[in-house]
Amino acid sequence: MQGVTVKSRAAAFACAAGALVFILSLILGHGQGGDAVDIGRSLIIAILCGTMTWASTQRSTAATAAAIDAATDRLLAAAHGDLQSHVPAEIGLELPELAVALESLFSQVRTNLDHVQTLALFDQVTGLANRTSFCRQVERLLAERSDDKPAALFFIDLDGFKTVNDTLGHAAGDQLLARVAGRLREVVMAQISTDAGDAVIGRLAGDEFTMFFPRLPGRETASRIARAIQFALGERFDLGSQHVDLGASIGIACYPDHGDTLSALLRSADIAMYHAKHEGRGRAEMFTAALALEAADRAELERDLLLGLERDEFLLEFQPQIEIGSGHAVTAEALVRWAHPERALVMPGAFVPMAEESGSIVALGDWVMGRVCETAARWFKSGVRQRIAINISTRELSQADFFLRLRHAMTTHQTPPAMLELEITESLAMDMDQRMLDQLRALQADGVRIAIDDFGTGYSNLARLKELPVDRVKIDRSLVRDIATSAEARTICSAVVGLIQGLGMEVVIEGIESEAQMEMLRVIGCTLFQGYHLARPMGEADYLGRYAAIRPAVPIERRRL
Repeated sequence: MQGVTVKSRAAAFACAAGALVFILSLILGHGQGGDAVDIGRSLIIAILCGTMTWASTQRSTAATAAAIDAATDRLLAAAHGDLQSHVPAEIGLELPELAVALESLFSQVRTNLDHVQTLALFDQVTGLANRTSFCRQVERLLAERSDDKPAALFFIDLDGFKTVNDTLGHAAGDQLLARVAGRLREVVMAQISTDAGDAVIGRLAGDEFTMFFPRLPGRETASRIARAIQFALGERFDLGSQHVDLGASIGIACYPDHGDTLSALLRSADIAMYHAKHEGRGRAEMFTAALALEAADRAELERDLLLGLERDEFLLEFQPQIEIGSGHAVTAEALVRWAHPERALVMPGAFVPMAEESGSIVALGDWVMGRVCETAARWFKSGVRQRIAINISTRELSQADFFLRLRHAMTTHQTPPAMLELEITESLAMDMDQRMLDQLRALQADGVRIAIDDFGTGYSNLARLKELPVDRVKIDRSLVRDIATSAEARTICSAVVGLIQGLGMEVVIEGIESEAQMEMLRVIGCTLFQGYHLARPMGEADYLGRYAAIRPAVPIERRRL
């Protein structure tokens, strides 16, 4: 029944109780005599009993009913958002346990709502504003601007954070992020004491942080703040027994020159940060119009990349690895090129890094893998006994089904395993897990050759190297660049070559650019060379025209370990 309160129900109950007692008293009194006097006395007694019963019931239930009505009203108010008002006093007097329960309930709900708000607005690892909160604060600050002083947005990307996560674990990574947030706060506190003022700091995602100064004296102040950030993040971090060296690539965008909205500023700062990272990391770059054109060109190239795969715009060129004693080519390294319909022939340095960042390297790698398997099978059938080497990226090898896809391509094209050679980078070789090692050993047992590429550019553990399923090591050009003129370079290269050969592996020297380099390396004991001094990459027809008649010994039967 709508509009009926507990108090009105209590009054009705009291009336009913009084009426019941009146009737009972009347019946009992009537049973004692039948004259008018007796009946009158019984009636008086019945009226008195009913009235007293009603009054007693009314008094005992009215206060409780009022307290329950008050509790109901308080709960309705709470349901409409009022969690701050106190529980009415009459509830505490009549129903103390209910009053305590209500206070406890409202307190818990307030705590939970505060926690939800914290989760919604603040990053749990660093305590900084999350993306939503950072954007709201900056948009409000931009809307409230009333002067023409410049503002600056800093986009900060940590250098080397992924390595920390991979080597020390995510717990150490979270601890490091919290330390980074602390140092960014210290930078802001230091700027408050100058003329830069306060700032909003946020963590957008992963290892990306943002910082917004709403009012700066000039754009040169932004460069000074960027240097302060680099200095703060460049100092060593101590994580218990571990010492971590980080850096940061920073992009800077100034309001209003580089954008008059938050989204425009973020886009500009992100472009500048990407350029800083591309130029060698540990740098701070101010956004420019030239960077915007470069970013637009990169975005267009990224869109065209997937279309290029669909339209079969890619091709392979081959560069020989020459055994200098006989002059024979023993291996052809397959190098991908992009015959873009609106550009000149695009070299891999222009699109492979972009493909690795976007993830399209997997599709590109599958295309290369399929084309190499098809080419190797065709060469073998025509009597060309040269392995074809294919570069495998970290992103490709990290795919759980990479080896399955490789074997599928070999089976589809009926490619003899001995016609293939897989090249993996030095850093990847040092970090391979047991699953990858087992798969490589299985391929090696079938006859596929395994080579380490760019040796000397990373960190190698010789004890680890001897345990790897590796047949050949390709020494990077950086180790041999000065070998003809530097005694130190000759000493280092001689030691490296001796160690690798001592482990029973072949040595291939990359990046040969002069006869003097090659002669010096021959003295050291090297016989396999690759580089522009010997031959530039060329199309398949040209390559076969120069090297197809040469048939070095390439074992076709399966190797047994």
